[in-house]
Amino acid sequence: MDFSDPRVRRAFFDVHCGLPREGPGSRDCTARALALAGTLSARARLLDIACGPGMQTMDLAALLPEARIVALDNHGPFLAELQRRAVAGGVADRVATVRGDMAALPFPAGSFDLLWCEGAAYIMGVARALRAWRPLLRPGGRLALTEAVWLRPDAPAAARRCWAPDYPDMGDVESCRRLAGECGYALLGDFVLPESAWWDHYYAPMQERLAQLTPRHEGDAVGQEVLQECREEIRCYREFSDYYGYLFLVMAVRDP
Repeated sequence: MDFSDPRVRRAFFDVHCGLPREGPGSRDCTARALALAGTLSARARLLDIACGPGMQTMDLAALLPEARIVALDNHGPFLAELQRRAVAGGVADRVATVRGDMAALPFPAGSFDLLWCEGAAYIMGVARALRAWRPLLRPGGRLALTEAVWLRPDAPAAARRCWAPDYPDMGDVESCRRLAGECGYALLGDFVLPESAWWDHYYAPMQERLAQLTPRHEGDAVGQEVLQECREEIRCYREFSDYYGYLFLVMAVRDP
């Protein structure tokens, strides 16, 4: 998608407005990754980068009942939705929203005990993100993120074509593990998200949204193209989920 075109952006957010999540994930996956991070201080300070509407932010707030969480995204309506969720969930005093760019995080060095990013680090490039975000962590700090990876070396050409426009350099599990070390982290653990993490709160709601929006975008060539790209994304995962997935990596800052 060409996000420089405002018509594309409008149609994209028309699809994504109101979805529970902005990418694959689940509370169980968030809890499993948090367990890999190990013990944090009771009043740990977290940064959820590219938080979207904040389903995982709310899960983190529930799983760490004394932690203070800053949730950052560059899309105002997502932050407004998270604020509504935080108020409804009784955690508005511990969840603060900030509108900002993940590539230029507006925080001093050593501000956080844990950085969290589900499904968005690829926008910067994972290597660049790992290096750029590292100074924000306190000594012994942790970083957890999900990254799309090839699960098998024999992925069909049709599957690779699905990812080529937006992520032509997508790696595999081992390349992600190596990258963590090269960028100054010790890998604490990783796991592949189950298929349910793609469907339950992401693709299934998206399919319903696409069905609702099809009549609205009738006669709108750009809107129809965006909707079709979303349908193709879902179709690709349905056909080729054996070949790719999301890897949840949990890392600790390595001593200099």
